[in-house]
Amino acid sequence: MLSISQELVDKIVAHARADHPDEACGVIAGKGGVPERFIPMENAERSPTFYRFDSMEQFRVWREMDDRDEEPVVIYHSHTATEAYPSRTDVSYASEPEAHYVLVSTRDENEVEFRSYRILDGVISEEEVRFLP
Repeated sequence: MLSISQELVDKIVAHARADHPDEACGVIAGKGGVPERFIPMENAERSPTFYRFDSMEQFRVWREMDDRDEEPVVIYHSHTATEAYPSRTDVSYASEPEAHYVLVSTRDENEVEFRSYRILDGVISEEEVRFLP
């Protein structure tokens, strides 16, 4: 189960809506599996159907997390025209076995679709999301 503050959820959704029609992406860093620090990242592809972290930005962010004794607790991105479910490409990029992979769909501007998954060895497992005050 992913337990995450409503404040962090709101930041992820706002980032996804701001970058629409392109996919948004980023990380929530934390310690001990607790998501704490919102890190929006640039989609190097600038694409409505695909995302990729910029390699230099990713290197910098991961090094900063190491320096702060943090880990990538949540790795998020948006889908702009489809449901919030990992694509085959998303699964192939899932390289953090302890991370929660959050997807937000921005296909409906009046509805928020926010879902979380564990992706391990190519297997997708949806998990419950508990929204904290």
